[in-house]
Amino acid sequence: MKPAAAPSDSHVRLTRMVTVAAGQDDVTADVEANHDENRWWPTWIADYRMRMLVAGWSTRISYRSINTYAGVVTRAAHIGFDTLSAMPDDEITTIIQPLGLPAARIGYLRSLQSFLESRAEDYLLHGDATTVIADFAGQVEHASYKVAQCSLLYARGYHCGIIPVDSGMITRLAPALGLNLASGAVAHEQMRLYLEAHADANGEHYTRLAYEQGAIALPARANPSWWLHLVLIYFKRRYLNQPHRRVCEQRPVCAQVMDCEHSPAMAMA
Repeated sequence: MKPAAAPSDSHVRLTRMVTVAAGQDDVTADVEANHDENRWWPTWIADYRMRMLVAGWSTRISYRSINTYAGVVTRAAHIGFDTLSAMPDDEITTIIQPLGLPAARIGYLRSLQSFLESRAEDYLLHGDATTVIADFAGQVEHASYKVAQCSLLYARGYHCGIIPVDSGMITRLAPALGLNLASGAVAHEQMRLYLEAHADANGEHYTRLAYEQGAIALPARANPSWWLHLVLIYFKRRYLNQPHRRVCEQRPVCAQVMDCEHSPAMAMA
Protein backbone atom coordinates (compact mmCIF):
# COMPACT_ATOMS: atom_id res chain seq x y z
CA MET A 1 0.00 0.00 0.00
CA LYS A 2 1.39 3.39 -1.03
CA PRO A 3 0.39 6.78 0.38
CA ALA A 4 -1.80 9.11 -1.65
CA ALA A 5 -0.29 10.64 -4.76
CA ALA A 6 0.28 14.27 -3.92
CA PRO A 7 1.82 17.36 -5.52
CA SER A 8 5.19 18.39 -4.13
CA ASP A 9 3.72 21.31 -2.20
CA SER A 10 0.90 19.33 -0.57
CA HIS A 11 2.73 18.88 2.74
CA VAL A 12 3.38 22.63 2.93
CA ARG A 13 -0.30 23.24 2.16
CA LEU A 14 -1.35 20.78 4.86
CA THR A 15 0.95 22.41 7.42
CA ARG A 16 -0.58 25.80 6.63
CA MET A 17 -4.10 24.39 6.86
CA VAL A 18 -3.43 22.74 10.23
CA THR A 19 -1.85 25.93 11.57
CA VAL A 20 -4.87 27.99 10.48
CA ALA A 21 -7.34 25.36 11.72
CA ALA A 22 -5.66 25.10 15.10
CA GLY A 23 -5.99 28.86 15.46
CA GLN A 24 -9.80 28.78 15.27
CA ASP A 25 -11.39 29.05 18.70
CA ASP A 26 -14.14 26.53 17.97
CA VAL A 27 -11.69 23.94 16.66
CA THR A 28 -9.41 24.51 19.64
CA ALA A 29 -12.34 23.97 22.01
CA ASP A 30 -13.30 20.73 20.24
CA VAL A 31 -9.74 19.43 20.37
CA GLU A 32 -9.36 20.33 24.03
CA ALA A 33 -12.64 18.57 24.88
CA ASN A 34 -11.64 15.33 23.13
CA HIS A 35 -7.86 15.05 23.36
CA ASP A 36 -7.33 13.54 26.80
CA GLU A 37 -10.73 11.84 27.08
CA ASN A 38 -12.52 11.27 23.81
CA ARG A 39 -16.28 10.97 24.21
CA TRP A 40 -16.53 8.37 21.46
CA TRP A 41 -13.68 6.19 22.72
CA PRO A 42 -13.31 6.63 26.51
CA THR A 43 -10.05 5.68 28.20
CA TRP A 44 -11.74 3.99 31.17
CA ILE A 45 -12.47 0.95 28.99
CA ALA A 46 -9.36 -1.19 29.45
CA ASP A 47 -10.12 -4.38 27.48
CA TYR A 48 -8.73 -3.94 23.97
CA ARG A 49 -11.43 -6.28 22.63
CA MET A 50 -14.15 -4.07 24.07
CA ARG A 51 -12.41 -1.05 22.58
CA MET A 52 -12.49 -2.67 19.14
CA LEU A 53 -16.18 -3.41 19.58
CA VAL A 54 -16.97 0.12 20.71
CA ALA A 55 -15.03 1.62 17.80
CA GLY A 56 -17.14 -0.38 15.38
CA TRP A 57 -20.36 0.53 17.13
CA SER A 58 -19.44 4.23 17.01
CA THR A 59 -20.11 4.30 13.25
CA ARG A 60 -23.39 5.73 11.96
CA ILE A 61 -23.85 7.72 15.18
CA SER A 62 -24.51 11.45 14.84
CA TYR A 63 -23.04 14.07 17.16
CA ARG A 64 -26.50 14.89 18.47
CA SER A 65 -26.83 11.27 19.68
CA ILE A 66 -23.56 11.20 21.62
CA ASN A 67 -25.23 10.97 25.03
CA THR A 68 -27.39 8.04 23.94
CA TYR A 69 -24.32 6.35 22.47
CA ALA A 70 -22.30 6.94 25.65
CA GLY A 71 -25.04 5.33 27.72
CA VAL A 72 -25.07 2.21 25.55
CA VAL A 73 -21.28 1.98 25.62
CA THR A 74 -21.21 2.29 29.41
CA ARG A 75 -23.80 -0.44 29.83
CA ALA A 76 -22.09 -2.80 27.36
CA ALA A 77 -18.63 -2.22 28.82
CA HIS A 78 -19.83 -2.96 32.34
CA ILE A 79 -21.26 -6.25 31.09
CA GLY A 80 -17.87 -7.08 29.55
CA PHE A 81 -16.80 -8.50 26.22
CA ASP A 82 -16.93 -12.18 27.17
CA THR A 83 -20.38 -12.02 28.77
CA LEU A 84 -21.73 -9.84 25.99
CA SER A 85 -20.43 -12.23 23.34
CA ALA A 86 -22.15 -15.16 25.06
CA MET A 87 -25.54 -13.43 25.18
CA PRO A 88 -28.24 -14.33 22.63
CA ASP A 89 -29.01 -11.83 19.91
CA ASP A 90 -32.33 -10.75 21.38
CA GLU A 91 -30.71 -9.72 24.67
CA ILE A 92 -27.98 -7.79 22.88
CA THR A 93 -30.63 -6.09 20.78
CA THR A 94 -32.27 -4.65 23.89
CA ILE A 95 -28.93 -3.09 24.84
CA ILE A 96 -27.96 -1.60 21.49
CA GLN A 97 -31.41 -0.78 20.10
CA PRO A 98 -31.01 2.96 20.89
CA LEU A 99 -28.09 3.07 18.42
CA GLY A 100 -30.13 1.70 15.53
CA LEU A 101 -29.03 -0.94 13.02
CA PRO A 102 -29.02 -3.72 15.65
CA ALA A 103 -28.59 -6.57 13.14
CA ALA A 104 -25.47 -5.00 11.64
CA ARG A 105 -23.99 -4.18 15.05
CA ILE A 106 -24.62 -7.71 16.33
CA GLY A 107 -23.13 -9.10 13.12
CA TYR A 108 -20.04 -6.99 13.74
CA LEU A 109 -19.77 -8.31 17.31
CA ARG A 110 -20.05 -11.95 16.22
CA SER A 111 -17.53 -11.55 13.42
CA LEU A 112 -15.15 -9.56 15.63
CA GLN A 113 -15.32 -12.27 18.28
CA SER A 114 -14.35 -14.92 15.72
CA PHE A 115 -11.56 -12.72 14.37
CA LEU A 116 -10.09 -12.08 17.82
CA GLU A 117 -10.17 -15.76 18.75
CA SER A 118 -7.90 -16.55 15.79
CA ARG A 119 -5.44 -13.68 16.23
CA ALA A 120 -2.75 -13.26 18.88
CA GLU A 121 -2.97 -10.23 21.16
CA ASP A 122 0.64 -9.29 20.39
CA TYR A 123 -0.11 -9.29 16.66
CA LEU A 124 -3.14 -7.04 17.14
CA LEU A 125 -1.53 -4.57 19.53
CA HIS A 126 2.04 -4.51 18.24
CA GLY A 127 2.03 -5.87 14.70
CA ASP A 128 2.51 -3.74 11.59
CA ALA A 129 -0.50 -1.42 11.53
CA THR A 130 -1.05 -1.61 7.78
CA THR A 131 -1.05 -5.41 7.88
CA VAL A 132 -3.45 -5.61 10.82
CA ILE A 133 -5.80 -2.99 9.36
CA ALA A 134 -6.01 -4.85 6.03
CA ASP A 135 -6.59 -8.14 7.86
CA PHE A 136 -9.31 -6.61 10.03
CA ALA A 137 -11.06 -4.86 7.13
CA GLY A 138 -11.03 -8.01 5.05
CA GLN A 139 -12.15 -10.49 7.70
CA VAL A 140 -14.55 -8.69 10.05
CA GLU A 141 -18.10 -8.34 8.76
CA HIS A 142 -19.60 -4.85 8.68
CA ALA A 143 -16.09 -3.44 9.03
CA SER A 144 -14.18 -1.32 6.52
CA TYR A 145 -10.78 0.31 6.33
CA LYS A 146 -12.13 3.21 8.37
CA VAL A 147 -13.59 0.93 11.05
CA ALA A 148 -10.37 -1.09 11.11
CA GLN A 149 -8.30 2.09 11.52
CA CYS A 150 -10.51 3.34 14.35
CA SER A 151 -10.56 -0.04 16.08
CA LEU A 152 -6.80 -0.40 16.01
CA LEU A 153 -6.22 3.18 17.14
CA TYR A 154 -8.55 2.79 20.11
CA ALA A 155 -7.17 -0.66 21.01
CA ARG A 156 -3.57 0.59 20.96
CA GLY A 157 -4.23 3.99 22.53
CA TYR A 158 -4.71 7.53 21.30
CA HIS A 159 -1.01 8.20 20.78
CA CYS A 160 -0.10 5.04 18.85
CA GLY A 161 0.44 6.99 15.61
CA ILE A 162 -2.61 5.81 13.65
CA ILE A 163 -4.69 8.56 12.00
CA PRO A 164 -8.16 7.30 11.00
CA VAL A 165 -9.68 8.67 7.82
CA ASP A 166 -13.45 9.03 7.45
CA SER A 167 -15.44 9.60 4.27
CA GLY A 168 -15.55 13.35 4.80
CA MET A 169 -11.76 13.52 4.81
CA ILE A 170 -11.81 11.76 1.44
CA THR A 171 -14.48 13.97 -0.14
CA ARG A 172 -13.76 17.31 1.57
CA LEU A 173 -10.23 17.44 2.94
CA ALA A 174 -8.36 15.59 0.18
CA PRO A 175 -9.52 17.94 -2.63
CA ALA A 176 -8.64 20.95 -0.49
CA LEU A 177 -5.10 19.57 -0.24
CA GLY A 178 -4.84 18.53 -3.88
CA LEU A 179 -4.49 14.81 -3.09
CA ASN A 180 -5.17 12.25 -5.80
CA LEU A 181 -6.77 9.19 -4.21
CA ALA A 182 -7.85 5.90 -5.72
CA SER A 183 -11.56 5.25 -5.98
CA GLY A 184 -13.14 2.97 -3.41
CA ALA A 185 -12.32 2.00 0.15
CA VAL A 186 -8.56 1.85 -0.43
CA ALA A 187 -8.54 5.66 -0.48
CA HIS A 188 -8.93 5.60 3.32
CA GLU A 189 -5.64 3.73 3.64
CA GLN A 190 -3.84 5.89 1.11
CA MET A 191 -4.79 9.04 2.96
CA ARG A 192 -4.01 7.51 6.36
CA LEU A 193 -0.48 6.68 5.25
CA TYR A 194 -0.06 10.16 3.79
CA LEU A 195 -1.21 11.86 7.00
CA GLU A 196 0.87 9.63 9.25
CA ALA A 197 4.01 10.27 7.18
CA HIS A 198 3.24 13.98 7.41
CA ALA A 199 2.83 13.78 11.20
CA ASP A 200 6.16 11.99 11.50
CA ALA A 201 7.97 14.51 9.31
CA ASN A 202 6.44 17.56 11.00
CA GLY A 203 6.14 16.29 14.56
CA GLU A 204 8.31 18.98 16.12
CA HIS A 205 6.32 21.76 14.46
CA TYR A 206 2.97 20.38 15.60
CA THR A 207 4.19 19.59 19.10
CA ARG A 208 5.35 23.20 19.42
CA LEU A 209 2.07 24.48 17.96
CA ALA A 210 0.00 22.42 20.40
CA TYR A 211 2.20 23.60 23.28
CA GLU A 212 1.84 27.26 22.27
CA GLN A 213 -1.95 26.91 22.30
CA GLY A 214 -1.76 25.72 25.90
CA ALA A 215 -5.05 23.83 25.56
CA ILE A 216 -3.67 20.29 25.74
CA ALA A 217 -0.56 18.54 27.01
CA LEU A 218 1.04 15.86 24.86
CA PRO A 219 2.60 12.89 26.68
CA ALA A 220 6.40 12.95 26.77
CA ARG A 221 7.93 11.89 23.44
CA ALA A 222 4.48 11.29 21.93
CA ASN A 223 3.96 11.78 18.22
CA PRO A 224 1.30 14.52 17.77
CA SER A 225 -0.73 12.29 15.43
CA TRP A 226 -3.77 12.20 17.75
CA TRP A 227 -3.76 15.98 18.07
CA LEU A 228 -3.40 16.31 14.29
CA HIS A 229 -6.28 13.89 13.73
CA LEU A 230 -8.57 15.90 16.02
CA VAL A 231 -7.64 19.24 14.45
CA LEU A 232 -8.40 17.91 10.97
CA ILE A 233 -11.62 16.15 11.99
CA TYR A 234 -13.07 19.19 13.73
CA PHE A 235 -11.89 21.66 11.11
CA LYS A 236 -13.57 19.48 8.49
CA ARG A 237 -16.74 19.25 10.54
CA ARG A 238 -17.01 22.98 11.21
CA TYR A 239 -15.63 24.47 7.99
CA LEU A 240 -15.63 21.92 5.15
CA ASN A 241 -18.62 19.58 5.51
CA GLN A 242 -20.92 22.52 4.87
CA PRO A 243 -18.53 24.93 3.11
CA HIS A 244 -17.96 27.91 5.36
CA ARG A 245 -18.00 31.41 3.88
CA ARG A 246 -14.54 32.11 5.28
CA VAL A 247 -12.87 29.13 3.54
CA CYS A 248 -11.04 29.46 0.23
CA GLU A 249 -13.16 28.06 -2.62
CA GLN A 250 -10.15 27.09 -4.73
CA ARG A 251 -9.24 23.40 -4.88
CA PRO A 252 -6.61 22.94 -3.74
CA VAL A 253 -6.95 25.87 -1.38
CA CYS A 254 -4.59 28.81 -1.61
CA ALA A 255 -1.83 29.47 0.90
CA GLN A 256 -4.09 31.60 3.11
CA VAL A 257 -6.74 28.83 3.46
CA MET A 258 -9.30 31.15 5.09
CA ASP A 259 -10.36 34.80 4.80
CA CYS A 260 -8.69 35.10 1.40
CA GLU A 261 -9.82 36.74 -1.83
CA HIS A 262 -11.27 33.38 -2.93
CA SER A 263 -13.57 33.05 0.08
CA PRO A 264 -17.24 34.13 -0.26
CA ALA A 265 -17.03 36.21 2.91
CA MET A 266 -14.17 38.34 1.60
CA ALA A 267 -15.62 38.54 -1.90
CA MET A 268 -18.75 40.15 -0.43
CA ALA A 269 -16.79 42.51 1.83
